[in-house]
Amino acid sequence: MTKSKDLLRICGLFFLFFSFFSTVYLRQYISLDFFLFLIIVCIFTDTGGYIFGKIFKGPKLTKVSPKKTYSGVIGSFIISLLFGFIYIKYFGKKSKILLETDPIFIILLILFISLVSQIGDLIISYFKRKAKLKDTGKILPGHGGFLDRIDGIIFVMPITYLCILPTLINKLNLIK
Repeated sequence: MTKSKDLLRICGLFFLFFSFFSTVYLRQYISLDFFLFLIIVCIFTDTGGYIFGKIFKGPKLTKVSPKKTYSGVIGSFIISLLFGFIYIKYFGKKSKILLETDPIFIILLILFISLVSQIGDLIISYFKRKAKLKDTGKILPGHGGFLDRIDGIIFVMPITYLCILPTLINKLNLIK
């Protein structure tokens, strides 16, 4: 997507490597439940934005991604909160992070993850527009490509690793 911009390409590859590293770290060394929680919040952020955007329409959010609306942003937050708590209640029963953390912090955590996921989606859309691409691949044509399904996750994992994980480790004494 970056064509001949070598520095940008190197930075992108470094970011993708770091995203992969943080994903593996969160999965292997923190917990499968917390890792799946992050994935669920990202998936339902995308889903909520799509559903609310289609149903309620409304003013466009940005020219970078012309199908995104303010109603979609609100829907992303609402649906990610709903399914984040559903996941914790029914599937996150073994996660010390999810069960022993203040519910207000969990709400803020879900909203933060959803926000980062939406920003990641916009950043990838920006680079696609800059490179004059409609899709980032041929696997899912017309839907933005395969990258569009995981763009939020690519940003959520390293941000969680850098920003949220130190707070949780400190608060819950995960590492002795």
